[in-house]
Amino acid sequence: MAASRVTVTSKSPKRRANSVKVISNDEPVEAARPARRNTTELAYRELRRRIIESELTPGSYLLEQELGLMLGFSRTPIREAALRLQGEGLVQIVPRHGIRIVPTSISDIKHIYQVLMSLESTAAGLVAARKDVDLTRLVQACDAMTDALERGDMLAWAEADEVFHETLVALSGNARLRGIVMNCRDQVHRVRRFTQMVKPHPQPSKSIEEHYAIIDAMRCGDAAKASALYRAHRERGWRDQTNVLQQYGIQQA
Repeated sequence: MAASRVTVTSKSPKRRANSVKVISNDEPVEAARPARRNTTELAYRELRRRIIESELTPGSYLLEQELGLMLGFSRTPIREAALRLQGEGLVQIVPRHGIRIVPTSISDIKHIYQVLMSLESTAAGLVAARKDVDLTRLVQACDAMTDALERGDMLAWAEADEVFHETLVALSGNARLRGIVMNCRDQVHRVRRFTQMVKPHPQPSKSIEEHYAIIDAMRCGDAAKASALYRAHRERGWRDQTNVLQQYGIQQA
């Protein structure tokens, strides 16, 4: 009986050791999967940001290794991020040449603005038609634009301007409309950043005045006027950006 007890006791630690070993081996494999996904997501966001901010020259070619060194990622997450961005039309993967930063042409800008002028003016009308809508954030955005302009900080002015437009669309209450507009606005932001590097915004004060006029129309519940003012505002913005590109002979941004 004593021998039997010793045999059982000696085998028990072996089973526990094997059990621990299996868990130990599995853990790195399971942990690697979310870690890889996170790395790819970070690479995607940073590469996309640099494209949208026009920090990467439109039309340029970059090797995966170059981008990896630039952004601090290995080639695998860069490659996976590039595949996602290619699906969005922001890059083109060219065999033996690397990754091309797809430029936006003047005709692209025109088409994007046509979509924005239609949908955002609709959003302005929807906001005006809503009862008891809070327009405080729109006023705050305009105030921030004014403060930035007085400081001569045009980057902050542009950021506050985008907050105004994004907030207005959000206040429309139409999630589908907002989704389509936000997809187009990335391209507008990209071209805008590019033109700002070439020439400052021609009429920043006028933009602020037009914003306040749109707010007044919405506050009065005049959907038709709010929509018309917004459309005119967007049309001027499109003309200003197009004029800058044409003035400097830039066909793609």
